[in-house]
Amino acid sequence: MNIKDLKPRMGSVNLVVTVVDKGDAREFDKFGKKGRVCTATVQDDTGKVALTLWNEDVDKVGVGDKVEMANGWVGEYQGELQLSAGKFGQLKVLEKGAGKPAEAPKETPKDDKDDDEPSQAPYKDEEMVEDGDKEEEYY
Repeated sequence: MNIKDLKPRMGSVNLVVTVVDKGDAREFDKFGKKGRVCTATVQDDTGKVALTLWNEDVDKVGVGDKVEMANGWVGEYQGELQLSAGKFGQLKVLEKGAGKPAEAPKETPKDDKDDDEPSQAPYKDEEMVEDGDKEEEYY
C-alpha cells in the first residue's frame, strides 16, 4: 500500500515509509493514565502524511528512519489525514536514518557579545516580595 491510497477511517494499513520530520513530544493524562504523543511527517514515493507516535514509539522513531507500519489505521483531523499504529498496529524501524531525532537537546546559539561579560538570564529568578499585605512576583 502507498500513501496516495490512504482514506479516512481506513484500517489494516500496511506500508513502508521514511520519517522526514518529527515534532516535540507532549505528555498527556487521560482517564488517570499518563502517556506521550508526538506527530511526525512520513513519506513514500507517492506522497506525505502525518504519523502520530504514541508512548514508546516516540523514542523508537527518529528523522531519517525507514519504518514499517503493520495493521495501522487512518484518522482525519481538520481535513488532514493522520496515520497511527493505534491500539492494535505495530511500528517497526527497518533502517535507522542519519537524521537527528527531534528529542535531541537543542544548543543555544552563542551570543557574539563580549566574551568577558558574564551571561545574564533574560529575567531574575522568580522571587516573592512582600509589600504590606500584598505579594507580587518580579521577573
